[in-house]
Amino acid sequence: MSDLITGKFITGQRWISNTEPELGLGIISETDHRFVTLSFPAAGEQRVYAKNNAPLTRVQYRVGENIKDLDGNTLLIQSISEDEGYLSYHGLNIDGEAITWGEVELDCFVQFNKPQDRLFAGQIDRIRDFRLRHETLLNQQHLASLNTTGLIGPRVQLLDHQLYIADEVGQRFAPRVLLADEVGLGKTIEAGLIIHQQLIKGLSQRVLIAVPESLTHQWLVEMLRRFNLSFTLLDEERCQALESFGDEEFLEEDPFEMDLPEMDNPFETAQLILCSLPLLTENETRLQQALSCDWDLLVVDEAHHLQWHPDSQCPAYDSIEQLARITRGLLLLTATPEQLGIDSHFARLRLLDPDRYYDLETFKQEQQQLQPVNQLVQKLLSFEKTDSLLDDKALTEQLEQRLGAESLETLREDTADSRTHLVNQLLDRHGTGRVLFRNTRAAVSGFPQRQLHAHPLEDSGEPSLGFADPERVQWLTQWLKQHRREKVLIICSTAETALDLETHLNLRNGVRSAAFYEGLSLLERDRAAAYFADMEDGAQVLVCSEIGSEGRNFQFAHHLVMFDLPLNPDLIEQRIGRLDRIGQTETVEIHVPYKQGSREHTLLRWYHEGLNCFEQVCPIGQSVYEEFAEQVDLALHGATDIEALIKATRERANALLEELKQGRDRLLELNSCKIDVSRKLVEELQELDDDNRLTQYMDNVFDIFGVDHERHSEEAFVAHPSDHMQTQHFPGLPDEGITATYSRQQALSREDMQYLTWEHPMVSGVMDMVLSSERGNTAICTLRLPPLKPGSLLVESLFQFSCPGPKSLQLQRFLDNSCTRFVADNNLKPLEGIITSEHFNKLGQSVKKPVAKQLVQHARADIDQIVNHLEGKAEELQAEMIQTACERMSQHYDHELSRLTALAKVNPNIRQEEIQHLQNLKDASMQYLQSAQLRLDAIRVAVVTD
Repeated sequence: MSDLITGKFITGQRWISNTEPELGLGIISETDHRFVTLSFPAAGEQRVYAKNNAPLTRVQYRVGENIKDLDGNTLLIQSISEDEGYLSYHGLNIDGEAITWGEVELDCFVQFNKPQDRLFAGQIDRIRDFRLRHETLLNQQHLASLNTTGLIGPRVQLLDHQLYIADEVGQRFAPRVLLADEVGLGKTIEAGLIIHQQLIKGLSQRVLIAVPESLTHQWLVEMLRRFNLSFTLLDEERCQALESFGDEEFLEEDPFEMDLPEMDNPFETAQLILCSLPLLTENETRLQQALSCDWDLLVVDEAHHLQWHPDSQCPAYDSIEQLARITRGLLLLTATPEQLGIDSHFARLRLLDPDRYYDLETFKQEQQQLQPVNQLVQKLLSFEKTDSLLDDKALTEQLEQRLGAESLETLREDTADSRTHLVNQLLDRHGTGRVLFRNTRAAVSGFPQRQLHAHPLEDSGEPSLGFADPERVQWLTQWLKQHRREKVLIICSTAETALDLETHLNLRNGVRSAAFYEGLSLLERDRAAAYFADMEDGAQVLVCSEIGSEGRNFQFAHHLVMFDLPLNPDLIEQRIGRLDRIGQTETVEIHVPYKQGSREHTLLRWYHEGLNCFEQVCPIGQSVYEEFAEQVDLALHGATDIEALIKATRERANALLEELKQGRDRLLELNSCKIDVSRKLVEELQELDDDNRLTQYMDNVFDIFGVDHERHSEEAFVAHPSDHMQTQHFPGLPDEGITATYSRQQALSREDMQYLTWEHPMVSGVMDMVLSSERGNTAICTLRLPPLKPGSLLVESLFQFSCPGPKSLQLQRFLDNSCTRFVADNNLKPLEGIITSEHFNKLGQSVKKPVAKQLVQHARADIDQIVNHLEGKAEELQAEMIQTACERMSQHYDHELSRLTALAKVNPNIRQEEIQHLQNLKDASMQYLQSAQLRLDAIRVAVVTD
């Protein structure tokens, strides 16, 4: 039995973390006047605590106890000495030899706070605290068994393609992928899901997000609102402030007495950093600071802006390439992976894996070889059940060539599952499907229709207004008056045009409007967007410059006015994509005013009649434009036949679309969302949504800890601190309280409410608070149960199967029945199968504390005997549970190692680094699982009455 004492911090002392006991026994490795650093060898981790509020407890063993050292040797303590706060244990080893150990030599794989020690010391908790502890253990066990860990918490719709990508990528070691879904399919959400899953599972700790400057605040809010991830936003002003004055968070402690050290590197002030791309790509000092840090994951949005060619590359590309080389994981986001040309597409893949994508010409040849694979996949998918696949000799020959003779055995089964299996094997082995994910609107439901409204205008002969011809302005003014109740997004090519047009509409015509352009601060942009989003008193019109067509979502509006047209087909898609998104409930009405016979008229016709890029997504728009750029320019100046150009453009566009359909596009679509996998994820998450276990659990927690909570509306409640709270700090509960909901639908429509899930910081914090404390690990009750003899003594024991180790190993998923319950009476008869927890909970009556203490002292010998007996049973079961856990772990890793090793022989996208990491994980998991313990966590004693 151990004494847990407090005292001053001395290097070499052994302490435990009250909030993270699973870390095992810690060693003080460093201390100064403000901070103390502890290393936890059992978990391979380190923590730094402020001395004045460190959640730590000192450990001192007692004379008569057996202790172990780091090598597993045993010492029976006979005496203890102390020298300037450092303990030495003197005693006998297993051979009876006298030895001495300093506390630094003690075994790190230990557990503390035995409930029987507290029970015999009279520290007896209430029955409801015991019930809460048991309920928390069971909930923790249930959560560890789920396949959706890391996907439970985010405030997102349950969309197949997003969940599949998040699950596929989020579980990888150092994922390096290109997220290239078409506009409106939610790449930001996919990235957030991956980041959240990596952090929850301990696969990543330090994340750097770099996005266009106009999107920094949006990303900041999205990460917090949807994923409960608090990123630190770095800009040049904040960097300079941190370097000059120290981290402002420290200033809240004691700004007058504490030292203010200069922060050499602002990128080291937080684990999660968000910054603009220009801060890294246009500022060499900041780039070097970021390069000097250790990042687990780098996320780059709008990656198509990074320009590269075989003979040159832009400075921005070079900067991100340097960061990509030193960062383990990399997520690149772009809606235009191929539209900018195969050179640009190769440039993105080159950032992900320069060893794999080392030569452009080789890559082009590989892409040409994908068409036969696509045709083979199409054959497997298109055969009717009545057809015999084996009769197609060409198909069987190709399958045998690409997958081996065993594929023909699978083919003979001739079932839907066997065909799906063969398709998945082909997708695994060919193409860029492992590093590139691209879902298309055609494969995802929920998108609206689009309709183009071309508005021809007559030349009035009036002088120009400076920012536009008067005909367009006059038409727009009249049209807005006719649609006063409609929200309208207007996009212009330049900030000057947008600003002048908004001013004219507002001041000259009284239109409620707001401007959104690059000259505004982030706060001003957010205010403009919020004013437009207000459905009652907000702006009717939001006038944007071109940056308004990237990143911002306004699907509550249905009308888009393109005040002018850009000379770039992809920008057309970007503009429409602000309204044409999942969640849009109406047809997107696209309005383009133009003067008859003008340049705008010609460009409109070429876009609409040649590319059809207004009413359909146009993935080949930029490629076609690059081919016809010279002819388009001539047409705009009236120097070539527009009819012939439109015809030639349409023919070329159709040919390219057919080529994409027959080539890699179909392979990517199949590999970017496997419905059989995503459906299981959706179903598990829906079951959690429908289960009211969390609601009941949190209601119980609020009652026990004294948190005031009351109904807010049909599916929401309000919680706030009370004067009788039983803890100084309740996780995730600010002084002003919260409004929250357990409903996903409510959370999606009410962004001002907290969305409570099992992964919400409040819920996970509560569970940690319950299990990391001693609260509820002892209880006494009386029990009236007629089959049992009055005066009988029952002991209900809860054992937790725990295994200290790095979070990234996720060892709990292999520990079956991590909460094990035993019950025995005075005669050591096993009763857990007869007397359930419900019997105790429903029939057990509370005992006043003085009486409970007397009962314990009176029955101490019997209780001690029963507890020792139950611990013996647990020790016998422990070896069996460890063996089962090791077998489950080996089966898990062996399956994936076998798969990846085989694929690596035929698919160069499988990195040897990833295979080796899996092997390392298996070896480390085996080592840690051997140290797992079925530890006594809580005891409830019952005295049977008549």
